[in-house]
Amino acid sequence: MEYAVLNNGVKMPMAGIGTFLLSPDEAEASVRSALRCGYRLIDTANAYRNEKAVGRAIRASGLPRDEIFLETKLWPSFYEQPDAVDKTLERLGTDYIDLLLIHQPAGNYMAGYRQMEKAYQEGKVRAIGLSNFNREQIQEILDNCRVHPAVLQTEVHPYNQEKALKRFLEEQAMVIQAWYPLGHGDKALIAEPLFSQLGKKYGKSNAQIILRWQIQSGNIVIPGSKNPDHIRDNFDLFDFELTEGEMAQIAAMDQAKRYYTSTPELLRRYVQMIPDVDGQK
Repeated sequence: MEYAVLNNGVKMPMAGIGTFLLSPDEAEASVRSALRCGYRLIDTANAYRNEKAVGRAIRASGLPRDEIFLETKLWPSFYEQPDAVDKTLERLGTDYIDLLLIHQPAGNYMAGYRQMEKAYQEGKVRAIGLSNFNREQIQEILDNCRVHPAVLQTEVHPYNQEKALKRFLEEQAMVIQAWYPLGHGDKALIAEPLFSQLGKKYGKSNAQIILRWQIQSGNIVIPGSKNPDHIRDNFDLFDFELTEGEMAQIAAMDQAKRYYTSTPELLRRYVQMIPDVDGQK
């Protein structure tokens, strides 16, 4: 395993499993499988409605809690609820969260950030950060925060490398965590001849080449899967290294092509959406 060291000294694994779009049963099975394979980073969110299942899987693993890096995200409709963090802890069945993020730059996200700062100062959260924020929104947080954000979770893959944003984040001592690290399953991306060529050279799949590129670029990855074989393969990334030339070839593939685009209307809808977190299994 390789680690990123966050701006407050906390060590975060570079590869983990995401649980977006997984039902509670699927999330529980996937997290159990991932932990058996050696994963130690688990990503969930209020909005995924599987936090209870993730917590069950962690407890069932028998691993000490301090060996697992648990990450979740506050949803916009909860930003102004003063017990949002405590309820999140209760669902997860843990007394602390390793990384807590603001999920969307929607609604009163500054109130949500203040909640996270308070939780950080109280020892309920080890690090805090942002998800889906653009540079201007990040700067707003930086101009008003008491606790510096450590991570930005955003869409990054070979077709959308966010090079300018990444330079800005490096200046701010923030780390990128890539969601859609494989391009939302875009077959054209995964089947790029370069990845096939490198896969043959290293004895790896095209997806493994992409994930290795992410890690060597300094991006934390959280590919999601409910397939045990894919879960295992998505973690088998630490026994080879791409050359500088190969990294440059992949860097040249950038098209600024996103699969998710935020809009003001979408952000307004997020504020109105109230996930049924209490009804989850």
